Amino acid sequence: MRAHLARVDAVIVQAVIAGALSFSHLHDLAAAAGQDGWKAWAYPVSVDLLLVAAWRRMRQAQRAGQAAGGPRLWFLIALAASLGANIATAGLLDLNDVPAWLRVTVAGWPAVAFFGGTLLAHAPHIQEQPREPAASTTDTEPEPHPAPPVAVEAPDRDTLPAPLTTPEPAAEPVAASTPAPAPAVALPPALVDRVRALADEHRSTTGHPADPETVRARLGLPPSMTASVAAHL
Repeated sequence: MRAHLARVDAVIVQAVIAGALSFSHLHDLAAAAGQDGWKAWAYPVSVDLLLVAAWRRMRQAQRAGQAAGGPRLWFLIALAASLGANIATAGLLDLNDVPAWLRVTVAGWPAVAFFGGTLLAHAPHIQEQPREPAASTTDTEPEPHPAPPVAVEAPDRDTLPAPLTTPEPAAEPVAASTPAPAPAVALPPALVDRVRALADEHRSTTGHPADPETVRARLGLPPSMTASVAAHL
């Protein structure tokens, strides 16, 4: 806490010293340019106020994520006026014989400062965007999601025919003229589980293994799926 106060105090002392010196240089230059009396003291106030107002508007625009071209322009103008007065009073300019262009610049400064201050004061109000808290690294990492299961529409169990209570007669041998059965088609996992459940139910009820044709008929599958059903019995 004490270290923080020490840093703040040092900044305030530096700001006071810099402001006093700049204020004095602006006063001396205005007085040398023919602005005597209270007018010489008004020039430093005008320059410093325009500098602070432009800086404040520029910071507000930057925090809101908007363009700050206008405030930055007036900040640079006020900074050039302050810095120019500091350099002019460093012995590079004869204050007893100020050139005419400098007298015109000093005399025209109030109009420039009034115009810039009016534009800054009547600029649209800028609302600062609230800062969102920084998300932790664990929150930004995408969580692995399991693959969604394949939806298989199986027929309702209530609509299936009742299981047979008597064993069915053995199938007759297929004649030689019968065409070759269609190749087995892979069944979804959910349908495979349904086939095996019906086969176990038929075996527990009748005591005989389930026939693929019977299981296929109970599932409501087309005849071409008989080989696929038989592959999982």
